[in-house]
Amino acid sequence: MDTLQLAWLCMIFPFIGVVMIALMDRINPTLRSAAAVFFPLLSAAASLMILPNLFHPEVLPMESSIIWINVPIVVEFGILVDPLSIILANVVAIVSSVIAVYCLGYMEGDPGKTRFLMLVNLFIGSMLLLVLVNNLLFLFVGWKLVGLCSYALIGYYWRDEKKYWIGGPAPTKFTTPSHCGLKALVVTGLGDMLMLGGIFVVYYYAKTLNIMELYTTAAIWIPEMAKTPGMIILATCLLLAGPIGKSAQFPFHEWLPEAMAGPGPVSALIHAATMVKSGVYLVARFIPIFYYGYWVAGVEEASMFFTIVAWVGVITAFVAATQGLVALELKKALAFSTVSQIGYMWVGLGMAGLSQSVLVGGTTSGIFHLVSHAVFKACLFLCAGSIIHAAHSIYMNDMGSMKKYMPITWIAMLIAALCLMGLPPLPGFWSKDMILLKALEAHHMPIFVLSMLTVVLTAFYTTRMVGMIFFGPESKNIQHVKEEGGHLHEASPTMWGACAVLAVLVVVLGLLGPKVEHIIQEGFSTNLTGTLNLPVMHAGEHPFNYHIFVSVLSVMSIFLGAIPAYMIYISRKWDPKAIVEGNSILRSFHQFFWNRWYIDAFYLKFIMNGTLKLGNIVGFKIEKSFDDLAHTKIPGFVANRIPALFLRLQTESEDLAFNLAYIVAIFIGILFVVLL
Repeated sequence: MDTLQLAWLCMIFPFIGVVMIALMDRINPTLRSAAAVFFPLLSAAASLMILPNLFHPEVLPMESSIIWINVPIVVEFGILVDPLSIILANVVAIVSSVIAVYCLGYMEGDPGKTRFLMLVNLFIGSMLLLVLVNNLLFLFVGWKLVGLCSYALIGYYWRDEKKYWIGGPAPTKFTTPSHCGLKALVVTGLGDMLMLGGIFVVYYYAKTLNIMELYTTAAIWIPEMAKTPGMIILATCLLLAGPIGKSAQFPFHEWLPEAMAGPGPVSALIHAATMVKSGVYLVARFIPIFYYGYWVAGVEEASMFFTIVAWVGVITAFVAATQGLVALELKKALAFSTVSQIGYMWVGLGMAGLSQSVLVGGTTSGIFHLVSHAVFKACLFLCAGSIIHAAHSIYMNDMGSMKKYMPITWIAMLIAALCLMGLPPLPGFWSKDMILLKALEAHHMPIFVLSMLTVVLTAFYTTRMVGMIFFGPESKNIQHVKEEGGHLHEASPTMWGACAVLAVLVVVLGLLGPKVEHIIQEGFSTNLTGTLNLPVMHAGEHPFNYHIFVSVLSVMSIFLGAIPAYMIYISRKWDPKAIVEGNSILRSFHQFFWNRWYIDAFYLKFIMNGTLKLGNIVGFKIEKSFDDLAHTKIPGFVANRIPALFLRLQTESEDLAFNLAYIVAIFIGILFVVLL
């Protein structure tokens, strides 16, 4: 079986799984659960069989298409296999298959398990469609399917029982799952509409949506677009709006913390393997186009693409990290971490076009961090699901001293947390430091400094999270659970087994980190500078070794953030409440970060409430008026006038000419409409 056939199967298997889950549910629940895992595993196997092509990038890209529409324009549906799609397909398929196994134990006994498993398979298939398809039209189809599935999964507990509310604790407001799903749909949908406009602009000038054709014909359509001042900047802003929304980047980042309303595996799917990675993927897809426009065609406006990507990324990384400092909900703290880490990926991809010597390295750094983040963040979220399951609470201050009850989960989560912090030799160290290195090599010092400051914040909130969950005295909530007869213990084997597998993958990926980085870099180097023939420059000699400098500074920053968090939340020598309450500046910052920079309040008031009000106006005033006109007034008028018309045909002969003219006029009108 050749590579392209395997790529088709990799994409199709999860969609087959959706159908088979529904069929098997009518036969036997065990067969249903087996189908829910079997098809994602088949997809993962197919993606692994494609992976060897990454070691031979000279044979890439490969493309296979079928004609979907031939008149009046040709629309193809096909597969593109290149280094970027190979990496993303493996990340999505492998991590998602592990999550699918975890789902079996986590959702045991849930009455909506069949619906949930079908949505998970549809989610996986939609993401694979997005990363493997060869044109922007069907990429957008996968893009919207992913958004629709995320809406359904975030709002999975749509009956809004109080036990599924998130937010709080009182007096902070709580949020219902249905509201959270709607928030994700509205915010990401806003970006999607703008992105669709950008796709239309590109098609108007390029006359194609095929990705490889956009690359190869860039010399024709980019200069043509540049003839209209501001058009490339407009296309840049429109095209980036979709990725900013899907990847939860500033200022569209506030929907992601509310995505925690869904079941635990949903958080792992959305935050680790699938949805939020789609924006990073699309930015990487556009890099060759705008790099050519800036460095080859000499269109200054094209550089705005990389400037926007880099600054959006670093601002998001910092803002989300500050929110993670004060979060009390376990999954919400991890959500802020996801937003922040994706910001790092955007920084790497932004650097790729801001210096000719960083094209390959910047692209590699962003995608390498995507790979490592997918593994360690999936592990963190699955561990979090197990912990919440055991503690019967979403709050970290309702936990404490849980490592003695859940030793396997504790070890797995510790490994993933150290990777999040970026300690060597785990993969988070290699990928994060490569991003910092490329920012330094591109001579963007403000971005480098802000990124390094975010490393300090990341180390603090990660150590805080581990300390609050696993160390210190047992909380009143844990004592209450024990008094009520609850048994604190490891989760089911499918749950802790999935966590353990991901933790092992983190370690293996870390030990192979430099080798993995080299393979990814060789793949992008061959693809970008060979196949696409983009010019690069070799970096000049530096007065000292940048790599060692960045690594030492990064590790120092980790300890700068981790040590005070250790003193407060693990050794418990410092009292956090006394520290904050005793300093008015810290108290103000705490309040500001707790209220999420008041950005969420703005979105709630103007975006969410505004959309709902607009929906009511459209639905109950505008649409109702048209509905009354189309279904009541016009039919009533026709019903009354037609009989009257035929009655007039039976009147005196002097009215015959009028009646015939009336009938002919109606006939001509009908004929005109039909021909038109």
